Amino acid sequence: MKKNRAFLKWAGGKYGLVDDIRRHLPAAQTLVEPFVGAGSIFLNTDYEHYVLADINPDLINLYNLLKERPEHYITEAKRWFIAENNRKEVYLSVRQQFNQTDEVMYRSLAFLYMNRFGFNGLCRYNKKGGFNVPFGSYKKPYFPEAELEFFAEKAQKATFVCTNYWDSFEQADHVSVIYCDPPYAPLSHTANFTSYTGGGFSLDDQAALADIAEKTANERGISVLISNHDTILTRRLYHGAKLNVVKVKRTISRNGAGRNKVDELLALFDGRSTPRSE
Repeated sequence: MKKNRAFLKWAGGKYGLVDDIRRHLPAAQTLVEPFVGAGSIFLNTDYEHYVLADINPDLINLYNLLKERPEHYITEAKRWFIAENNRKEVYLSVRQQFNQTDEVMYRSLAFLYMNRFGFNGLCRYNKKGGFNVPFGSYKKPYFPEAELEFFAEKAQKATFVCTNYWDSFEQADHVSVIYCDPPYAPLSHTANFTSYTGGGFSLDDQAALADIAEKTANERGISVLISNHDTILTRRLYHGAKLNVVKVKRTISRNGAGRNKVDELLALFDGRSTPRSE
């Protein structure tokens, strides 16, 4: 099966793990993703329906616009990808206007522009909610036209919702499977979260996610697959799951040293042997 790339650059994106994740995802009619991110798993699976959630409203608004008005969005977005816009002063002006407006179309177009022209494809906001990723200084940022078109077509099978992970679990039913790609747990007790795992996803959240995943499998008969770093902490959190280890190369880093292969844990809380309660 040919792999399809997301149109957004995304830290922690799962393109490199698509085959491993597909292999461990149980069959179902609906795939629910509480942390959809750039959507690599959505783009490379074949479920009848998708419920795709994220707490970032800019991301979900973009997806809904692309789903509802694909030709208009792609045509307008392409106008931004010109040489004159690949300058620091233009980028900073767009970023400032983005942070000052609530107009959904402008924010959605600027979000894609900043994703491709900004530093390392990071998505980062300050404490006041302002987007603060610096200019990327790339020679010629790529306009992902084919990727946008494929996403828009596939999006007709999807429902995009801006919500937290625990509420998105409630949208799963007995014909669903859930895949969770939370912000990574730190590799050690002393390590900081990598720069792109902002949004306040704490160790308490990591534990709460593991708890709701186990309860969803055991009490509702809905399988949940979670990917995370392979650490003592995550193995402890996912002790009730079937664990599989795979290698993954980090795709976004501040320097080459951060691109080494590390172990990734795929934890399956298998609800298939649990009597359905729905």
